[in-house]
Amino acid sequence: MKIQLSILLGVVPFALIFGALAISASIPPIAVQGYSLLVFADSAQFLAIGLINSGATSVVVVLSIFIVNLRHAFYSATMAPMSRHLPLRWKAPLAWLLMDEAFVMTAARYARGNTQAAHWFMLGTGLSLYVTWQLGTFAGIIAGSLVPYNGVLDFALPLTFLALLVPTLNKWPVAAASLTAGVLAVLLNELPFQLGLLLAMLAGVTAGLLAERKNRVMEAALP
Repeated sequence: MKIQLSILLGVVPFALIFGALAISASIPPIAVQGYSLLVFADSAQFLAIGLINSGATSVVVVLSIFIVNLRHAFYSATMAPMSRHLPLRWKAPLAWLLMDEAFVMTAARYARGNTQAAHWFMLGTGLSLYVTWQLGTFAGIIAGSLVPYNGVLDFALPLTFLALLVPTLNKWPVAAASLTAGVLAVLLNELPFQLGLLLAMLAGVTAGLLAERKNRVMEAALP
């Protein structure tokens, strides 16, 4: 629970800001809360608010969200071998709750071994994030434009992910994937529709797989 609490504290401000920004964009409160309930993807929700404010069409909004959320396909592919033994009644809710923070925390949990009951950890992490995001969105809706936003909190989410990432960098494949994705994400930041993020993830996954394959070859060659 202590591990989840540190992440939840970082999620709350963003849920508040999302609710407030959505209300300031003249989106009906029920639609704002419904967006969090049904989409449950922080970056995609903020992207949609920005596009709506800029007058983008519904097609552009939906397509942009689809592109940004393609990263969840990589999350699912990573978690698939670990959850293959679970029945559908487990896989369905776990897939729904697999957002960024839940993926990072669950992957780290599986990496520690003793994974027999690790799916309970994933469920608890996902549910706690989901409930926190809904409550934060509701509070932001209530506060509306009264919630101050000066851009300082923009650093909170990246710092939260860095805190989660650093302990996992003890293996070269993970470090290679993280370094490749991080550098490309910065270099390709100006591409439209967050395509730079998708390309950075593809390159990161490729770099990690190549590094892992090289490690296996080297280990096999050892006497």
